[in-house]
Amino acid sequence: MAHRGRLIAVLAITAAVLVVEVVGAWLTGSLALLADAGHMFTDVAGILLAVLAVTFAARPATPKRTLGYYRLEILAAVVNAVLLFGVAIYILVEAWQRWQSEPEVEGGLMLVFALIGLVANLAGLLILRSGSKESLNVRGAYLEVLGDLLGSAAVIVAAVVIATTGWVRADVVASVAVALMILPRTWSLLREAVDVLLEATPKDVDLDAVRAHILELDGVVDAHDLHAWTVTSGIPVLSVHVVVDDGMLDAGRSAQLLDRLGECLAG
Repeated sequence: MAHRGRLIAVLAITAAVLVVEVVGAWLTGSLALLADAGHMFTDVAGILLAVLAVTFAARPATPKRTLGYYRLEILAAVVNAVLLFGVAIYILVEAWQRWQSEPEVEGGLMLVFALIGLVANLAGLLILRSGSKESLNVRGAYLEVLGDLLGSAAVIVAAVVIATTGWVRADVVASVAVALMILPRTWSLLREAVDVLLEATPKDVDLDAVRAHILELDGVVDAHDLHAWTVTSGIPVLSVHVVVDDGMLDAGRSAQLLDRLGECLAG
């Protein structure tokens, strides 16, 4: 719930800009503005999912769901990525169709709407910046807003080119640039979320080093069935079967060893 307020604030800003850019695309005939509005639409849906995920993740665990609803955050991140892929493909197809002709685009008015989007996206980035380092879900929303910021910048450049030179295909070029900016960040988000769902070893954990560290403790004979995975952002989990020598079978000594194991693994 720590990031819920930030997500709701960005959701409100993004929804407002979505409406503004749809109106702008209709008035100016700009595909680049429409592409940016499409990206905004997926952001609204994605951030809404993120808000719902954070809300449900705060619900307590139950006997049937012993880890609660933490994984909803990761599922929301996957849905965000899929939506973004769909938007990028749509933009590329529409851009190809528009390249075959020269639609009328009002560069001056297009610039005004693009500047509004740029300012709103800057505000959203500032709101989400700190939370993006702590939560994969917030990071997904942050990347979406960052993509919108870059998209707005591309639309601004295209609007200036159209207004000064009359080359309306700059609008198509800008829309393609928006689509190409979406794809790599979306792939990175999807890959990381899928790794969590597949319970892959966290990328900052070296299991060989962990195993060696366990075996260094006095009284430890062997360690096997070592697994590390992530429940959700910021919640890594590790399990291992540690074999101890006969001298550690005393309840007091085994409890001390368990404490030392916990201390070393916490690091």
